[in-house]
Amino acid sequence: MSTATFDTHAAVKTLREAGADEAMAEAIVNTASAAAGADRADLATKADLAHLATKADLAHFATKADLETLRSELRWMLAFQAALILAIAAKLFGIV
Repeated sequence: MSTATFDTHAAVKTLREAGADEAMAEAIVNTASAAAGADRADLATKADLAHLATKADLAHFATKADLETLRSELRWMLAFQAALILAIAAKLFGIV
């Protein structure tokens, strides 16, 4: 496995030239350096991803009509919760 080098000084200089202040430029470069040095063993491979469901697989579970029904039910539930919260607040503050 080859190791890539990362010129942190040049990266900070580039960020500073783009308008970042010194602290922000260094924070960005440090974060990028840490991410680049992360343990590669924890990253997913193509073989790992092949086991995940594809869009075609998901299509068998929910149609557009099913999703629209879920959206409609969610809107109703959110409206009901909002009304309930308003009613409780009104009761607590003696508005009603």
